[in-house]
Amino acid sequence: MNDLMASLRSLASTPLLWLAVTLVVFEGVDMLSRRSGRHPLCHPVLWSTPILIGILLATGTTYDTYATGTQMLTFLLGPATVALGVPLWRNRVLIRSVAKPLVVALFAGSLTAIGSAVAVLALFGAPRELLASIAPRAATTPVAMAVAAQLGGIPTLAAVIVLSGGVIGAMVVTPMMNVLGITDFRARGFAAGVAAHGFGTARAFQVDDVAGTFAGVGMALNAVTTAIILSLAALLFAP
Repeated sequence: MNDLMASLRSLASTPLLWLAVTLVVFEGVDMLSRRSGRHPLCHPVLWSTPILIGILLATGTTYDTYATGTQMLTFLLGPATVALGVPLWRNRVLIRSVAKPLVVALFAGSLTAIGSAVAVLALFGAPRELLASIAPRAATTPVAMAVAAQLGGIPTLAAVIVLSGGVIGAMVVTPMMNVLGITDFRARGFAAGVAAHGFGTARAFQVDDVAGTFAGVGMALNAVTTAIILSLAALLFAP
């Protein structure tokens, strides 16, 4: 029995094992999502995350071991983001045709995301570091972490907030748009990208290619806009 447990612990510490486990868990959950017709409550990230956490806790595996084994997935985030440029290029004429309303919607969405989150926490007397951590919540994770650090926030907390907001946004965006009666996939996609960054973009591509394209535009532009707005705010309101 002791030999078996020792073997299992040794296997759990093997870096590539966790890459395989992550892919198997995600593919299994994604299969259920496909069978459900991509129901919002069956979002793959929503369910694969607690399953993986449970496996790590059950095997006593440290985060460092898991991160080492899945660093290839982290690396692929870069190429995956760059690949969003393909549908953007294909639909460049369509994007240029609605450039002005996109700019207006971009600033409205970015300022609302920042202002609403900060105002609610400030209303309850949250300290400055929490306000700084939640302010970039609608930006992509790397941008949010960098901006939060610049503002005196907690980068890791900012990352958790961004990821949580992205998952929730991806879950509610489709039923919310349906309830509001918004049928234009350009508007639906752009709103998803601005509000729920990468998760919203992935969800938009599942619904429609045009929606995914505009979600990619919204995600990229909002990351830049959020960084600029909060950087200026840091300079203007520095203690």
